[in-house]
Amino acid sequence: MRFAKGQGTGNDFVILPDPDGQLELSAGVVARLCDRRFGLGGDGVLRVVRTAAAGADVPGSQPAEWFMDYRNADGSVAEMCGNGVRVFARYLLDCGLAAGPELAVATRAGLRLVREEADGQLTVDMGAAQVTGAGRVQLGEHQLDGLAISVGNPHLACVTDMPVWDIDLSAPRLLAPDRPAGGVNVEIVRITGEHEAEMRVHERGSGVTLSCGTGAVAAAVAAATRAGDWAAGRELTWALRVPGGRLAVTPSATASRLTGPAEIVAHGELAGGWLAGLAREQAVIA
Repeated sequence: MRFAKGQGTGNDFVILPDPDGQLELSAGVVARLCDRRFGLGGDGVLRVVRTAAAGADVPGSQPAEWFMDYRNADGSVAEMCGNGVRVFARYLLDCGLAAGPELAVATRAGLRLVREEADGQLTVDMGAAQVTGAGRVQLGEHQLDGLAISVGNPHLACVTDMPVWDIDLSAPRLLAPDRPAGGVNVEIVRITGEHEAEMRVHERGSGVTLSCGTGAVAAAVAAATRAGDWAAGRELTWALRVPGGRLAVTPSATASRLTGPAEIVAHGELAGGWLAGLAREQAVIA
C-alpha cells in the first residue's frame, strides 16, 4: 500500500491514494496507521478517492473530481478538516492529479474551493460559520464559557484573558450544552492585538494537536464576536498563532476563508509484513 505524509501548521496526516475506491478502511486500521509508535503517526488519514468512486460517502451533488475521505486518528469519520483539505490539495497539485491555481475538493461538509497563492500558501473557502449557541467546558482547574460554532463540524470556542499555553487541554469536559454525537472540538483563544489572536485546540478523535483549520475559523468567529465585528457583519482577517505556525482567517456567516501553508514531506510504501500482521489482528478482533 502506497502512502504519503503531509502537514499543515503541524497538523500531520497519512495520505492514502485510492483513486478507484478499492481500499477498505476500518477504524482499527486508521488508528494503527496514525499510531506514532506502532504505525506511521498522524492526526488523521486522508484517503484520496475520485468522487465518482466514493459512492454514498459523498453527500449531495458536488462537482469535483476528488473526494477527501477524512478520518480522525482514532478511526472515527469526520466531516471536515481545514488543514487537511489544504494538504489534500497540495498532494493533488504536486502529483499532477489536479491543475491550479484553483481546484475544487468534495468533502462530507460540502464542496470546498482551494486556491494556491503566489507564495505557495493555500486558501480554502471554508463555507459558512454559524454560531449555534453558548457552552461551558472544564479544562483542568479552569471553567470557561464559549460559543458553540459550526464550521461543518462542531466546536466550542472559548475566549480567555489567560495565556492559552498555560491551560490544561488534555481532557476537556463539556459542561453545557449536551455533548454532540461524536464529540466536539474545543478551542481556547486569547486576543493579543488588533485582529490578532493565539489559539490552542483539543480535536475530537485526535486529542491536543498543533493546529486545526476548522478550529481556527471557530476561534476567529469567537474573537470577532468579542471584538464586536461579528454582530456588526464586518468580515475582517484575523492573524492566528497556533503551536504549529500561523494562519490567516476571515470568518464569515456565508464564506469563511482560511490561508496557510501545506507540504508533502514523504512518499513511501507500507511493508507487506506489517500489513499482513495488521490484517491478522483485525481478523482476530472481528
